[in-house]
Amino acid sequence: MTSASARKTDGISPHLEDLQARAVGAYLGLAVGDALGATVEFMTPREIELKHGKHRDITGGGWLKLKAGQITDDTQMSLALGSALLNVGGVKATAIAEAFDDWLKSKPVDVGSTVRRGIVRYRNQGTTQGPVDEYDAGNGAVMRVLPMALFTIGAPGIQVRRACEVQAHITHNAPLADDGMLTVVEMVQCALLQPQCSYKDAVQMAHTLGRIHKSYIFTKKRQENPSGFLPDTLRAVFQSFARTDNFESALIDVVNRGGDADTTGAILGMIAGAQYGKDAIPARWLKTLDADVKTHCEAQALRLLKRSPLVTGEALKFYD
Repeated sequence: MTSASARKTDGISPHLEDLQARAVGAYLGLAVGDALGATVEFMTPREIELKHGKHRDITGGGWLKLKAGQITDDTQMSLALGSALLNVGGVKATAIAEAFDDWLKSKPVDVGSTVRRGIVRYRNQGTTQGPVDEYDAGNGAVMRVLPMALFTIGAPGIQVRRACEVQAHITHNAPLADDGMLTVVEMVQCALLQPQCSYKDAVQMAHTLGRIHKSYIFTKKRQENPSGFLPDTLRAVFQSFARTDNFESALIDVVNRGGDADTTGAILGMIAGAQYGKDAIPARWLKTLDADVKTHCEAQALRLLKRSPLVTGEALKFYD
């Protein structure tokens, strides 16, 4: 696959203010999607309807018994990844793995089993790439990929893919998941680069993934109760993105499908946040979101974008 940035940026300088607003929108979208979906994670649509009617506000609770506005591993790992990229000034596997290990040592409220296994493997063996395993095609590497999408925008597609796989393979090394992850990154970067790359272009990227891997094909039949298996997750995300025309409707649609709702909310939040921008995120959600998390997301989004090849004009740096 070729990154949206590589296809769309030749000779084009997107208006920086709009680019920044969309980058911040993507990061805040990730966080509010995480916080909104966490309340109904692992519930079925019927259970959500019986308990909440239509779940549309960030209220906390859920199986993790969160405070209103509290986020989970989706946002926490994203912030850890972003910090590693900024501290090094480039892509370095050991720095990213160390950041993930520090996060795990902080005793987070939720940790996926594949994520935990990969981090512990790094801690014990020093390896930053697990063996290829299609059973690792979960959504854990995609939920945290947004910092890489911001940091690599403007780089050639082959470098975007390499950078994203560096962070993914610490915990998840499955070609099926790699391609899904790259499509999400392409969609985010496409949304950031409007109007050179359009909403229709982003939706087409999702359909193209389905032509490459049938498991990602999404139809009009509603994907409900999506699991942590990435094709299940992304079919729900893509359906909600394609069938709505604003941030709030998209997020409400996807989290009310239940299942792994904090992660479907987080992934759709980053795509829709980039598509519609910060101002499209409901004020009530931003007001409820943990204030420190909100500040951290906004600041990191701007710092990552500022260091990207698109803004600096410099090549993406990789370190052994």
